[in-house]
Amino acid sequence: MPLDTSRDMTMSRRAMRAEFLDAETERALAYAWRDHRDEAALHRLITAYMRLAISMAGKFRRYGAPMNDLIQEAGLGLMKAADKFDPDRGVRFSTYAVWWIKASIQDHVMRNWSMVRTGSTSSQKSLFFNMRRVQARLEREAAKQGEMLDKHQLHQLISTEIGVPLHDVEMMEGRLSGSDFSLNATQTVEDEGRTWIDTLEDESPQAAELVEDEHDRARLRDWLIEAMTALNERERFIVRERKLREEPRTLESLGGELNLSKERVRQLEAAAFQKMRKSLEAHAREVQHFLA
Repeated sequence: MPLDTSRDMTMSRRAMRAEFLDAETERALAYAWRDHRDEAALHRLITAYMRLAISMAGKFRRYGAPMNDLIQEAGLGLMKAADKFDPDRGVRFSTYAVWWIKASIQDHVMRNWSMVRTGSTSSQKSLFFNMRRVQARLEREAAKQGEMLDKHQLHQLISTEIGVPLHDVEMMEGRLSGSDFSLNATQTVEDEGRTWIDTLEDESPQAAELVEDEHDRARLRDWLIEAMTALNERERFIVRERKLREEPRTLESLGGELNLSKERVRQLEAAAFQKMRKSLEAHAREVQHFLA
């Protein structure tokens, strides 16, 4: 559940008053959690570095997410870091935790930037958080040299600078420059309440298409019934068991029931299909003659 403002401030003040851990204490707490799942040690470790999580959360406020949500995500990243931290590597926990905190906050920001998924790959994430900064710097540098970059040139430079494909840059430009709006919103005052959803083409089948499709299905069903009627009882049985069951029977099982060889059942099946094909082709020629 999101934190309210008062709780947010209380957490921030509590984090600022938390102890500073030296390397030995930090390592001991990490071992206690990793080896013995000591929840008290985990709580102490998380509490000591919550100030780091809050500080990093503050750097992402410009993306419009509520600060309390950012702090929550930062805390989740901190807990993931604590769960995966290996004290045997000789790295300070704060150094290791920075990556997990940042990744958690970035994922939250990108998930909530738009109802349309902004991106999930590392290159898309790099673009989302660096594109505007790199673009501004490139434009400043070009202006100092008396140059004016068009959009295509700028996108190519950004692509090279960040190391991502050009089409990713163009896609992200569209995502960052646009915004979500409701399809139920009116277009303009002059349109007398016409909404954007009214302009979408209805791709569902129209009434005439539904009637025509139903007529065609009924005619085809009649043709198949007529073709089946032309078969003898044994042929109908083989076709029904081989083609009309959810789990078609094998030639061997039918041969055993009819006291025939597998090859003989295959021959009867082929003969039945040939009879049905002739019947259906005769109807098809009638339809073609009528249309001509």
